[in-house]
Amino acid sequence: METVTYFRLAAIILLGLCTGSFLNVVIYRLPRGESIAMDRSRCPSCGKQLSWFELIPVISYLLQFGKCRTCHSRISLQYPVVELLTGAVFAVLFLHFGATLTLVKYLFLSSLLIAISLIDLRHYIIPNSLVITGLAGGVLLNIAARDVGALSALIGILATSGFLLLVALLSKGGMGGGDIKLAAVTGLFLGWPLAPFGLFLGAGAGGLLAIFLLLFKLRGSKDPLPFGPFISLGSFFAILYGFSIISWYLNYL
Repeated sequence: METVTYFRLAAIILLGLCTGSFLNVVIYRLPRGESIAMDRSRCPSCGKQLSWFELIPVISYLLQFGKCRTCHSRISLQYPVVELLTGAVFAVLFLHFGATLTLVKYLFLSSLLIAISLIDLRHYIIPNSLVITGLAGGVLLNIAARDVGALSALIGILATSGFLLLVALLSKGGMGGGDIKLAAVTGLFLGWPLAPFGLFLGAGAGGLLAIFLLLFKLRGSKDPLPFGPFISLGSFFAILYGFSIISWYLNYL
């Protein structure tokens, strides 16, 4: 790669790390009904307001050995993991799409999916505020990127959220309303046929994990399994490899 490309890649990774730091705030505060913009970051244990040098992504966690400087309570490993994950996702998307409006669109979606996945894993909810943000952002970014047309987006929404709605009705509550709304967001962003393909991948991954947990008695058959992370994971792989896999399959047939 050229020097300019390396510089851009480094900038994208740094942007991802900083975005991951903000996503940690969203993940912690949103389910608790706290403001994500008006209040400075504080230690969740002692409540001390954090200084700027305590908020440097990843580096602050390492320099403080994963502990609060004031009360020495353990800082959750989630913080550096989310920052590193977001940085890695941003880098992968940049290498795939380059410096384009499509990249901006999927950086936005991936950030949203990371926040939703962690909240769903921790609290078994998908906040409506994030769904609304996703729908509004999807409309604007689809128009800007021009990679998914209105008809494709509409079919994507109906194919994904409509299918999960049918599952919820037939299973009498076996599928959460938040998952249906999240599927509408991915349907809007990815359109047809990537959105249903991503849902298919996510459902397959979730099903395999559920079978594994049941076989090894790590979870009961009635224990809830958050589906949001699997929708997110499937959608991410569909963004990167969906068209290639679908084209290969159609040529194979």
